[in-house]
Amino acid sequence: MSDLKYEIKKSIGVIGEGTKGWKKEVNLVSWNERKPKLDIRDWDENHEKMGRGITLSRSEVEELKKLLVAFDPEEMEA
Repeated sequence: MSDLKYEIKKSIGVIGEGTKGWKKEVNLVSWNERKPKLDIRDWDENHEKMGRGITLSRSEVEELKKLLVAFDPEEMEA
């Protein structure tokens, strides 16, 4: 397995924190020196270890944003 290269280009924010101190973050990340994508995943304090996550292209972010604007979080309580 080759080494995975990543660079956090911009930190957008933290949306949660786990019991072990890892934070669920939203960042712009360049993977293997490619164009940055929006990335949502858990990171350790030093950004050396990461959990599974999701990366989204610009068009996917635009579609997700539309869906979230229309989404009512109270539906999660049902």
